[in-house]
Amino acid sequence: MKRILVTGSVGQIGSELTPKLREIFGNANVIAGVNRTQPTGELKESGPFETVNCTDIKQVESVVKKYKVDTIIHLAAILSAVAEAKPNLAWEVNINGLYNVLEVAREHKCAVFTPSSIGAFGLSTPLDDTPQDTIQRPNTMYGVTKVSGELLCDYYHKRFGVDTRGVRYPGIISNVTLPGGGTTDYAVEIFYEAIKNKKYTSYIKAGTFLDMMYMPDAIKAAIELMEASPAKLEHRNAFNVTAMSFDPEIIAAEIRKHIPQFAMDYDVDPVRQAIAESWPNNMDDSCAREEWGWKPDYELPAMTKDMIETLSEKLSQ
Repeated sequence: MKRILVTGSVGQIGSELTPKLREIFGNANVIAGVNRTQPTGELKESGPFETVNCTDIKQVESVVKKYKVDTIIHLAAILSAVAEAKPNLAWEVNINGLYNVLEVAREHKCAVFTPSSIGAFGLSTPLDDTPQDTIQRPNTMYGVTKVSGELLCDYYHKRFGVDTRGVRYPGIISNVTLPGGGTTDYAVEIFYEAIKNKKYTSYIKAGTFLDMMYMPDAIKAAIELMEASPAKLEHRNAFNVTAMSFDPEIIAAEIRKHIPQFAMDYDVDPVRQAIAESWPNNMDDSCAREEWGWKPDYELPAMTKDMIETLSEKLSQ
């Protein structure tokens, strides 16, 4: 990676990945692609940004040509709960937008990173130790777009030689960006409510296990995969990656080690609960570990400690 365009740069992952890429590759070499939400603060001041609506192929191509981009980190997407409410929009952004990015990459010889998700699996997938290669029959529009995206990226690699790579992210926990419409958002919201109000109402049932990852590890996974030697990659789109698996009761118990008075109750959202039940309890990420050396830095105790310390300071300001 030398000249990088990040679409969706103000989203949950992009708002933290973009500054890290600028730190590594130089501010001027990382272009923040934005659409409706404009960048602010460090993201705006530290380097170039351009309007990039991924559903407009001419706009994508214009920015790639202007900056001589060689790598596109394509993060612009509609997340799970929003995708169920707006399936047409999800297809337009998640599939047609990806197709545009891949076409531009083919024409201009760019590498492409596109994240998939645990949402690419379904109820017929093994829920425990979900294999890298297994049945994928999701029952949500979000999942359908993620499976389609994986296949599309594989096709562009095999048919046109585009250097496509991706990971299947679990739920991502961040202390910077607020949740944006995902099923696993409770694992972020719970920290804010624990610190502010000492209580939280979970929309996910007790006993519902989901894979999770702290944002620093999500950023690390994207960068390490894109820097890995292609000769080592048997898989490309997309690698299972994970760091921890828990249900609401387990994360609440971990929070109580730091905030003993924290209390949690439940008001289950049937839509998000149904989505969560169709996703793995925990994925097998041995292929990522073997092919490009994946290893997370944060497990639940370290992540919880860092989240509470960081957010407590942030919310006190």
